[in-house]
Amino acid sequence: MNETLKRAISGAVYIILLIFCILYSTESFFILFGIFLLIATLEFCNLVQIQKIFPFLFATLSYLLFYKITFATDGLFYTLRFSKTFDLAVLFATLFVFMKCIHFLFDNKTLKIDSFSKYVYLIGYIILPFVIITKIPFGKDGYNPKILISIFILIWTNDTFAYIVGKSIGRTKLFERISPKKTIEGFFGGVVFAIIVSYLIAKYYIQIAEGKIYIWLIIATIVGTFGTIGDLIESKFKRIAGVKDSGKIMPGHGGVLDRLDSVIFVAPIIFLFYQILNYVS
Repeated sequence: MNETLKRAISGAVYIILLIFCILYSTESFFILFGIFLLIATLEFCNLVQIQKIFPFLFATLSYLLFYKITFATDGLFYTLRFSKTFDLAVLFATLFVFMKCIHFLFDNKTLKIDSFSKYVYLIGYIILPFVIITKIPFGKDGYNPKILISIFILIWTNDTFAYIVGKSIGRTKLFERISPKKTIEGFFGGVVFAIIVSYLIAKYYIQIAEGKIYIWLIIATIVGTFGTIGDLIESKFKRIAGVKDSGKIMPGHGGVLDRLDSVIFVAPIIFLFYQILNYVS
């Protein structure tokens, strides 16, 4: 089987599985992202070279605790089960680590990650973002799978058109020492097309009020900007580790982190945007 066909089949299976589990039920959604979290944890442990047993157990217990708190014993979801204090604590802890990640990205001198930072990144860059991802589809009216599917569509749109525009007219390197193929033209091309698609999503798929479509235009901008930063940060982890992919679970695509590096960096920023909107309203 040639590489292109292998990549196409692997990508199709991933997209079908993702959309099916998000749409089917809250349980299938939580199970899938729990599996993604555990695989991503193991992949990250390999990247930074730390023992896997404690991180695996910690990720499992953290996710199960979240699931237990979110669901009542009778299986019915309570949207406001989490306290506002817990939400904000998780969010700000994640954002603190994200600032450390951005500093790590731009720090030319960092050629090795110290032991303490490895565990800080594990918690704030891997585990907590997955917890936040599972909060994104839940609002005042309960579980709405269209929200998370729309975010993934925007990420795929941004990635696709960043590549197409960059390949076609890209001349100026965005961050050559980390990702030689990314260009500034490709970056803006991806953001522009994500914004166009976000308008169509808001109007025809989610069908929100005309006066609130701007919310999805902002979300598209967040996706294009922070999705790219997330991709670059994972690329730096891989560069320091001296590997091309975070794993081999998806033939032709690499590992789970390679597929979800954008969404784990985008989700907390979107969740922060949600909090700002709720506060303002």
